[in-house]
Amino acid sequence: MVRVIGIDPGLANTGWGLIETDGIRFKYLIHGTITTKNELMPNIRLKNIYDQLTEIIDKYEPTNAGIETLYFSKNVTSALPVAQARGVQLLALGNKGIITGEYTPIQIKQAVVGNGKASKIQVQEMVKLLLKLKTIPKPDHAADALAAAICHVHSVRINV
Repeated sequence: MVRVIGIDPGLANTGWGLIETDGIRFKYLIHGTITTKNELMPNIRLKNIYDQLTEIIDKYEPTNAGIETLYFSKNVTSALPVAQARGVQLLALGNKGIITGEYTPIQIKQAVVGNGKASKIQVQEMVKLLLKLKTIPKPDHAADALAAAICHVHSVRINV
C-alpha cells in the first residue's frame, strides 16, 4: 500500500488528510487541520505550519502528496497569505522527498466526483463514500485535503 497525504492550503487553517491505496482501493487513515492564530506575526504562523506539517509527515510517512493549487476569486490580496502558506507546505513536502502533485479545484472535483463543476457537498459525499466513512469528514478543510489525496491517486500511476 502507498500512503498519500492530501493538503488544502491555508494560513489560518491548513487541511490535511492521509489515505492508503493500492492504486485502486482506498483506506482512510486520519485527517485534521493545522490552525494558526491571527494575532501572530506572519513569519511565525508560516513556521508553525511548516513545523506541524513536518511532524505529521514524520509520524505518518507518506510517500506521495496531492495539494490544491490557489484559486483566485475577486480578492487577490487575501490570496497572498495563502500562497505563502502553500509555499511553506510545498517546502515541507520537498524536504522529505515526497512525490507531489498539484491540482486545481476543478481537477479535484473531476477526479472525485466526475464533474469539474460539482458542489462542495457533492465532493464531500464522494469522499465519504470512497473512503467508506460513516460521516462527512469535518472540518471542510480536512475533507478538501482528503479529496486532494484521492485526486492524486487518480492522476498518477501508483505502483504497489
